[in-house]
Amino acid sequence: MTNQTQPTALDLPMVDPLPPETQRYFDICVEKLGFVPNVLKANAFDIDKLNAFTAMYNDLMLADSGLSKLEREMIAVVVSSINRCFYCLVAHGAAVRQLSGDPALGEMLVMNYRVAPLEPRQRAMLDFAAKMTTASAEIEEADRQGLRDVGFSDRDIWDIANVAGFFNMSNRVASATAMVPNPEYHGQCR
Repeated sequence: MTNQTQPTALDLPMVDPLPPETQRYFDICVEKLGFVPNVLKANAFDIDKLNAFTAMYNDLMLADSGLSKLEREMIAVVVSSINRCFYCLVAHGAAVRQLSGDPALGEMLVMNYRVAPLEPRQRAMLDFAAKMTTASAEIEEADRQGLRDVGFSDRDIWDIANVAGFFNMSNRVASATAMVPNPEYHGQCR
């Protein structure tokens, strides 16, 4: 078990002092969330790595997309559930609870998304993200066509694949480094 003051099991202290723009970003996190997510602290040993991580995350999760913020968080939770990534399940489960206003939905997605009362569009999206996580080499045109059939554009399919791919990568890093979720996430939106 990692020391709760360290975001991971690795001895990679944050740059000190943080560059002014990084400190501003962390201050915004504290203002909006009440804390700096440990995933950001974990990457802050190398500001270029932190900037690359946050740029990709912000583009995938916050930029304009045919996917709602909730749908992107749902993908994060389903991928993280399959990968059993404790950090991402805690953090993104809280985001699903917040965005949906439904604590039960967050719990269902964490445990088994197939029990959740989802729209056909969401079910197809999550089935695709799950297949990408467990058997990406088996994805065929029929899988992409299934997404089109429920209303996703090819751009949306790109976004689904990229969000699922990002969380497959970040799950593996979080698990390999024993990344500890911020305790604040546990009680949010319940």
